Amino acid sequence: MSFSLTDLEARVAERAKAPPEQSWTAKLLAGGPPRAAKKFGEEAVELVIALTEGEEGPIVAEAADVLYHLMVGLKARNIPLASVLQELERRTGQSGLAEKASRPK
Repeated sequence: MSFSLTDLEARVAERAKAPPEQSWTAKLLAGGPPRAAKKFGEEAVELVIALTEGEEGPIVAEAADVLYHLMVGLKARNIPLASVLQELERRTGQSGLAEKASRPK
């Protein structure tokens, strides 16, 4: 399998060009960043529930929903996936505990 988050980002960008009545992505984006954020939050909660219950199928499905809605949220704010990946790369040079401690309070 060779589908990546970059592929998902490209698919979201392509579907964003469609009329809202023809694309779920376009419909979410038409509602602006708050709509995209609300839907992402709903999906995140569903993933938390699935993780708590422990069944693999629902976890995989909800994780896919979270990743998709994350890409829509980033698109709503015109933030490229590359920026998120750069931040993750920046953080790999130190432990998670050290990185968290270095954040402004």
